[in-house]
Amino acid sequence: MLAPGHNACPGCGATLIARYALKATGPDVVVTLPTGCLEVTTSPYPNSSWRVPWIHSLFENSAAVASGVEAALKAQGRDEKVLAMGGDGGTVDIGMQAISGMLERGQDVTYVCYDNEAYMNTGVQRSGSTPLDASTTTSPSGSCSFGNPVKKKDMPAIVAAHGIPYVATANVAYPKDCIGKMEAAVETEGPAYVQVLSPCPPGWSMEDSRMVEVGKLAVQTGLWVNFEKRGDGVVYTKVPERQVRPVEDYLKPQGRFKHLFGGEGGEEELARIQAVADRNLENHDIVR
Repeated sequence: MLAPGHNACPGCGATLIARYALKATGPDVVVTLPTGCLEVTTSPYPNSSWRVPWIHSLFENSAAVASGVEAALKAQGRDEKVLAMGGDGGTVDIGMQAISGMLERGQDVTYVCYDNEAYMNTGVQRSGSTPLDASTTTSPSGSCSFGNPVKKKDMPAIVAAHGIPYVATANVAYPKDCIGKMEAAVETEGPAYVQVLSPCPPGWSMEDSRMVEVGKLAVQTGLWVNFEKRGDGVVYTKVPERQVRPVEDYLKPQGRFKHLFGGEGGEEELARIQAVADRNLENHDIVR
């Protein structure tokens, strides 16, 4: 349902996430998508890779447009699914108000965030989802800074605070887990949210061919935790890896963290990042 011929970068996680989401919804779906990498690469005028009804929204209002679609379908007595998508910029920053309103209203919309941890479409600017010490064009590393000075915003926790029936995190490098969570989200009555880590080779300054490997390393180090929260409690997903790895294994393949290795103060910053991973592992039921 997402045709080949789009112009996404080699190794792009976002197009895989879109394919996973459409596998979960099936063809009876209406998709809303704001401006961003996925929109730009799949809909260069006058062409489109989307083989399902698809609406391009402004950066900030994918969830608002999806809310209108859901209300219209309900008024007509139709049962098509509604899938809203957005990158981290259009989700955790610009689109948060619209998402919060949709969640408060309890509308039957599945929202999927492809999280590549910066505004990649417009030049790799920092977003609220950019991790600690990552170098971007608006949080560059240098003599006065180690890059992004604050930790990644915990958007899944913010969404969960709305009391909705389903919240999950997933990783494009684990397709079965990712598709399974999207299916659970689509089957949930009411609003559901899935945030998927989407490694970006050009934005993360890494080799195209290492996208899946680096995605798995995010989980193996504890810097990304795959979990799901259902209405009756929290179930943490156990991933296959039995050995937790140091954060350096995840950071070294990425040019956005190269300033942490070999320079003055780098070891202290690596220790700060390791502490973030350790805290994640302590707070979640991870198979070690």
